Formats: sequence, structure tokens, C-alpha cells
Amino acid sequence: MEFLKWLENLNSDVNGVVWGMPGLILLIGTGILMTLCTKVFQVSRLGHWWKNTIGSMFSKKVMGHTKEKGSISAFQALCTALAATVGTGNIAGVAAAIAIGGAGAVFWMWIAAFFGMMTNFSENVLGMYFRRRNRNGEWSGGAMYYLQDGLGRMKNCKWVGKTLAVLFSIFTMLAAFGIGSMGQVNKIVANVVSAFDIKALSDVALYGGPGNPITLYHLVIGIVIMALTALIVLGGLKRIANVAEKIVPTMVVLYVVGGLIIIGINYDAILPAFKAIFVNAFSPEAFVGGGIGAIISKVVTQGFKRGVFSNEAGLGSSVMVHSNSNVKEPVKQGMWGIFEVFADTMVVCTMTALIVLTSGVFDVQTGIMPTGVTDATLVGAAFNSVFPWGGIGAKFIAVAMFLFAFTTVLGWSHYGTKAWEYLFGTKSTAVFKVIHVCTIMGGAMMTSSIAWDVSDTFNGLMMIPNLIGVVVLFPLVMKITQNYVDRKVKGKKDVKPILSYDSEIQEVHEKEIAED
Repeated sequence: MEFLKWLENLNSDVNGVVWGMPGLILLIGTGILMTLCTKVFQVSRLGHWWKNTIGSMFSKKVMGHTKEKGSISAFQALCTALAATVGTGNIAGVAAAIAIGGAGAVFWMWIAAFFGMMTNFSENVLGMYFRRRNRNGEWSGGAMYYLQDGLGRMKNCKWVGKTLAVLFSIFTMLAAFGIGSMGQVNKIVANVVSAFDIKALSDVALYGGPGNPITLYHLVIGIVIMALTALIVLGGLKRIANVAEKIVPTMVVLYVVGGLIIIGINYDAILPAFKAIFVNAFSPEAFVGGGIGAIISKVVTQGFKRGVFSNEAGLGSSVMVHSNSNVKEPVKQGMWGIFEVFADTMVVCTMTALIVLTSGVFDVQTGIMPTGVTDATLVGAAFNSVFPWGGIGAKFIAVAMFLFAFTTVLGWSHYGTKAWEYLFGTKSTAVFKVIHVCTIMGGAMMTSSIAWDVSDTFNGLMMIPNLIGVVVLFPLVMKITQNYVDRKVKGKKDVKPILSYDSEIQEVHEKEIAED
């Protein structure tokens, strides 16, 4: 189809710009800056943020549903954010990074995640500080607000802040169609068709070449996903959060347990896998192609791109749901952002990498995969190598992929809705939700490469204005963080909390904290 070919070429040109060296320097540079200006908070305050996130899971204040209008609990906010981040990037994304960049790409995913923890922390701190109530009584927060009211309030920066806020909102809606719809659904369809083949449907080709046809099966799956998504997202954030808090913990635990079984059976390949990750990060495999400089560049780029695609640190996306939390302290919610990146990349993505590298289905020296296996089905093939009976391994991954990707679609629906709300107001947000649901069919009917590349591009476009805001406002993040540390860690009683840019919200939150 000529249109798809034109789209692929246009996307390739834009992708090369936003994910070129300037974009990567901005991404990692911001993470390094926020790590240094918060005194390496993710390490120096490890015990504190761990205690106040995963260590507080059984607290009623964290787990219990809030009665506050327009708010969700801290745990629901985390699950909804993880619903949007723990998606195909954790399975197919990691597999694609390894297939294209080799085992060394995993190392650069870790680096991106380490610094990304503080980027996500900073985004959430700013999001909580600059949030406000909309006409429906719901909290609204995100990069568009700290660009408008943070950057925009600096001298001669009003229109700069407003312009970047508008651009961020536009890019967020586009990203909701890419990473939050088409890319996710495309991988769901690829895995379901591969693992649960129904000949009566898959034999009816609608278009596409003999090697990669789009069939009636793709169409049927797309319709089913559209219907399920519509039932949930049209019910608003609380319905999305209620679904996310039930599905996300379950799917992560099941996937990790399944992965540990694979890795345990192939225990003798664990040390060689880690060796390949560290060695190939700086001395990549020959199959990647190009001169040594080009090879290393490709490995680093794949690691960073897939890392961001997975944990979304730097995109300014998850802050839009973290800002709906009933938590009053910006730093407290920021710590949930640190844990979000840790759980997504350091746990789930590492699990996927070890599954692929220990199973033997991917040759780290040649990049050769079994016949008929692609990056979308590589993890399924790894599971099949241990659980071959009736393709049960691939079926398990297909189900996991469905749950991971489906919840991502739900989470990104909220992000896109908040961006639409900023641009067009609260009354018309149902229009966006309908459009978002309809784009699901595009993902089901697109070829894999186009859907994935479009998602990468939208991520990059969204990242740029957000990171500009975070970099410019880093002194404010330092001030809020130090204020919190003085009060909550060092126990200083005479320090007034910094909670909101709005004096009325600040006053209300101060009273609520005092009552707690």
C-alpha cells in the first residue's frame, strides 16, 4: 500500500532526528543532572524510598481506596502507571533490542533506567507540585502544567512555556496512538496469531505479502480488543485504576515466576549471559554490522530507545496518573516513580533478557534465531524450548503479552485524555477516548515494523519538551526534595512543607498533613 510506504519513509526521517545524538544526550544528561542535584537520591536514600513504596504495601493508606473525589490511592496510581509502562516493551521490546543490538543493549537499558529513576522522580515531583483540579473535581497534572506554570512564569518565558506545553500535549496524543495503542495491539496480534492459530481465520489473507500477510484473524482480534477497551476506558480513571490494580500485580508475578523457571533450568548459562551483556556493551557482536563506532552507537541507541519505550522515564507520561494520587507530598509520589522504573526495567526487562540469553534460542555471536522466529515471538520460542508440549510456552507468552499490552492501552488512554483536556477542555474528552479506541484497529492491521517505528518516533517527540521543562526547573526539584529530607528524614520541626504552587492547595494540604 502506497500510503503505508510513504508513512514508513516519513517516520524514518523524523525518527532519525529525535533519536539521534542530541536526543540521547538530552535524555541521559537529564537523568545524570537530576541524580546529581538530588545527591544520588536513588542510592543515598535507598532504604527510605524502598520503605515508603514496596515496604508500605500493606498500609491501609496506600492500599485502601480513597473516598476523595477525583483521586485514586498511591497503589492504584502505581498500578495504573505500571499498566502503561509494563507492556510489550518488556517482552518484545527487550527481544528487539537484543536482536538488533545484541546482548550489550541490555547493559545500556540498565544505565538508562538507573538515571531514569531520578528523571521519573523529578517529573512526578513537578507534576504533583503544579497539579490543579479540573471542572469535574479531578486532579490534572503533567508536563503541560509545569511547562506552562513553571517554565512559563520565568522572565520572558511565558510563550515559550505555553508553546512547549501545547506541543507536549499534541505529542502525547500521538504517542497514545503509537505506544499506547498501535504498537501494543500489533504485538498482541502477532503473538496470538502465532500461538493460537485458527486456520479458518488465518488462511483468509486481506492484504500483505506471502511472508507477512494481514488476515481475517488480525481483524477479528482487533475488534475484540476494541470492544474490551471501550468497556473500560469510557468508565473513566477509577474504572481503569480498579482493573489495573487487579491485573498488574498478578501478571508481573506470574511472568517473573515463569521466567525464573526458565532461567533456573538453564542455570549453567546465567554467568555466560551476564558476561555477554557486559562484554558486548563495549565490544559488540560482529552481526550488528558497520564499523566499530557505528556498531557501538547502534547498541547504545537500541538500549536507550527500548529502555525508554519500556519504563517511559523522560516522556512525562506516568506523571499524568501519579498526579491523580491522594498523596499530598510531591516527594512521596516521586519515590513511587523511582520504584516504577526499578520494577519495570531492573526486574521485568532483566528477566526477559535472561530468558532469551539463557535459553539458547538466540546466538549471541551470530544473531541467528530459529526459522520462523522474529523479535515479536523470540521470548515465546524461549519458553517453548523448556515447555514444548503443544507450544504451551508460546501460549503463556501470548497471554502475558495480551495482559501486558492491554493494560498499557488502558493506561495510555488516560494520558491521551489528559493531553486532550489541556488542549480542548474537560467536556470533550470522550471524543479522544473514542478516537483512541478506533486506532486499535490500525495496530491490528499494520505490519510490525511500521507500528513499532511509529511508536519510537512519537516517544522521542514527546520526550523533548518534557525534558526541557525538567532541566530548566531542576532548582525547584532540588528545593522540594531538600525540604522533604529536612522534615521527614532529618526530623527538623520548624521547616514549612513545600507542597503546591497554588497557595490555596498548599494551605489545604498543610492542614491535611498536620491532621495525619
